[in-house]
Amino acid sequence: MATETIPALLEQIDELLAESPAEGEAETLARFERTLTDGYAHALVLEAERWRLEQRMSELASELTDGNQELKSQELAQVSCGLATNAAALKDLRATLARLRARATSVRGTSLD
Repeated sequence: MATETIPALLEQIDELLAESPAEGEAETLARFERTLTDGYAHALVLEAERWRLEQRMSELASELTDGNQELKSQELAQVSCGLATNAAALKDLRATLARLRARATSVRGTSLD
């Protein structure tokens, strides 16, 4: 699951949030749940990528005095940038998923009335 698909997922979530679902519509609730599941899967991909980047940063930092320091410094800067980008994407995704989860709970609660 590529991180490039996250904008499409966010667009799908925005569409769901903008809709006025029919109260208690099982199909609508299923769409919410499916989208939430996809979103959580994307969050796990981002967290795995963050872990990989943190591991690489640690390796580079410990090897910085060995070999070509300039290349390692450049890679360290790239990894740092990747971590910042990852953190921002994960933060945005989690916030959007929280809004969708709240909306799904609201719709689910309405269907119980």
